[in-house]
Amino acid sequence: MSLVLASSSPRRRELLGRLGVEPARIASPDIDETPLKGERPRAYALRLAQEKARAVALEAGEIVLAGDTTVAVGRRILSKAETPQEQRQMLQLLSGRRHQCISSVCVIDADGRARSRLSETIVTFKRMSEDEIEAYIASGEGLGKAGGYAIQGRAEALIRSIAGSHSGVMGLPLYETRTLLRAAGLALG
Repeated sequence: MSLVLASSSPRRRELLGRLGVEPARIASPDIDETPLKGERPRAYALRLAQEKARAVALEAGEIVLAGDTTVAVGRRILSKAETPQEQRQMLQLLSGRRHQCISSVCVIDADGRARSRLSETIVTFKRMSEDEIEAYIASGEGLGKAGGYAIQGRAEALIRSIAGSHSGVMGLPLYETRTLLRAAGLALG
């Protein structure tokens, strides 16, 4: 049995390595990540992981793993920051506040059975000055990331508290992932 990682994220691949797992191949699914009208953050994250997993064609004996990480303030879903201006707006919103980081994982086993799990983490940023926000934006680190930040880098020094899965905020909750991979029949240590 071999694993297909439905993600081009180097972070997800690195996190899988912490479980002693090396994907046999990488497939980068191309799906529309636009939230549906009225869709709540948990449902959105779960739907994206499932759609990513289903978008990958499997060969006999393959298992696919897909994930999604969604940052939300209340019901508001913060997308990936594509420009410095979007990142600035997100960081100003997150400054001094708690927000949810919802990571979903979907595994489809060799028989075609899909299993999914959610991990919810509460992250609280310190109240950031405009200079701190601008310095973080200048680092280029948070572009292309949900909520405009990457916890595994410089942003970690701006986070006052975290309640939940650190690996989930990074992009792949390891406890949930390990559980799903074992249920799918992948041998783990």
